[in-house]
Amino acid sequence: MSSAQDALEALAGLPGVQEGMDRAREACTALRWHEGLRRRTPEAAAESRVRGATASALLEGAEPAGSEGSVAVVRDLLRGALPDGDPGDPVWRTVRAAARVTARTEGVTLAELGAPAQLLAGLHTASAAGLVAEHEVGRPRATGEAAEGVAVLGPAPDAREATARLQAVHGLLQEVPGGRLPALLVAAVAHAEIVVARPFVVGNGLVARALERVVLRVSGVDPTGVAVPEHGHADRAGTDYRGALAAYASGDPDGVRLWLEHCAQAVVRGAAEGGRVADAVRAGRLG
Repeated sequence: MSSAQDALEALAGLPGVQEGMDRAREACTALRWHEGLRRRTPEAAAESRVRGATASALLEGAEPAGSEGSVAVVRDLLRGALPDGDPGDPVWRTVRAAARVTARTEGVTLAELGAPAQLLAGLHTASAAGLVAEHEVGRPRATGEAAEGVAVLGPAPDAREATARLQAVHGLLQEVPGGRLPALLVAAVAHAEIVVARPFVVGNGLVARALERVVLRVSGVDPTGVAVPEHGHADRAGTDYRGALAAYASGDPDGVRLWLEHCAQAVVRGAAEGGRVADAVRAGRLG
């Protein structure tokens, strides 16, 4: 058994974790057979990306024109019906980056997940293009390059540690195509490691949430891509999300357990939001 398998089995053995993961998988299975997805799954998946990008931007502190307005803005961005806004507006830059990186998740294959360095480079390029110097886009930060701040996490690890942790994430992701590791746990750990280690100069949260979406879909947990895990994380304005990340960053087993339980609950809530998306698509109620 690999060390990664050992580590994830130990995490699955923490109190409540396996039960939470089972509930998350069952919620996604129920979503898969939603009546509204029989003939319109691509349309529902597209709307899921709209709502996922909106929630991901909210978690970065960007919400233009209220929540419903944000959804409409992101929907128009993703279908090319809205021109670029003011590049000097930080809210606009974040919403645009969230839209780009979430759109980039469409069509990612299981084989691409087996080449995680290239996949993450593509996700980072989508989130950071135009926001940092060109040589900082699509690659981990180098020694001397500072990472973005995350108030609840404190200072980022140095570049050497961040890169080592990113490489460990690569190792986890490479196990998903063969089904050797539980995808829900891989998605949760990879998400947290990228946010906590902050291997990129900017865009780590956006990349982490996009990666979770990819893992859930291509692994078969949410094969339709209609669940909205970002929505689950953004519940209660993201307070539970940030608190759970801080708990994970402590390294304490109870803190890690809290994060894993939060992720399972976020997938359950994300599947429920996916059901609402499917209802809206079936009723023709999308904007």
